[in-house]
Amino acid sequence: MARKTKENSELTRQRLIGAAHQVFLTRGVSRTTMEHIAVQAGVTRGAIYWHFSNKLDLFQAMREQVLLPLIDRMDDTLLVEGCEDALTCIENFLCGTVQSLVDSVETRQVYEILMIKCEYVDEFATVLQQILCNCSDIEEKLRLIYERAEAQEQLHPLRDPAQLAMDTHLFFIGLLHMWVKDTDGNQFRHQAIELVKAHMNLRRRKSTLTQPSS
Repeated sequence: MARKTKENSELTRQRLIGAAHQVFLTRGVSRTTMEHIAVQAGVTRGAIYWHFSNKLDLFQAMREQVLLPLIDRMDDTLLVEGCEDALTCIENFLCGTVQSLVDSVETRQVYEILMIKCEYVDEFATVLQQILCNCSDIEEKLRLIYERAEAQEQLHPLRDPAQLAMDTHLFFIGLLHMWVKDTDGNQFRHQAIELVKAHMNLRRRKSTLTQPSS
């Protein structure tokens, strides 16, 4: 009986996260109330507060469902010891992230909420600080891989791994923002993979840049 109760509780929690996801997407985060989420989920507000203390708590749970697998995949892709082609590790990670947006409606919608449906003010200012910390972690992992690429003599001479890591990070954040906003798919979505490959080719020693398709 206790196991069944725990399973039902988790199902309710996941339903609430899904409901918050849908309401955030439709109304925007700032215009969403716990009442809106309760109605979407078909539960009372009391049921929500049993699982989540406030809207920020729900938002964080939704965010973690998408970002934690991304972080795990980043470690698996970028931090593979003995990889003979460090730049390809970076390229595979960036292309894989784009592909996850293509393949998963849920991932795509959560990115849309995070990037264009949320104002990071008041209690959500703490989320912005977390995002900045995550960005620093990503940039540090990229730096380590660029240092590996330098040791493998893959980089153009006089290229600084730390600067390359920052440049790649800022490029990719910008690309993701434009990818999410390009809902018709006419400007960025159809050529995102080619843009990533071109970006990485610019870093390779004695390589020919692959032009993105028009």
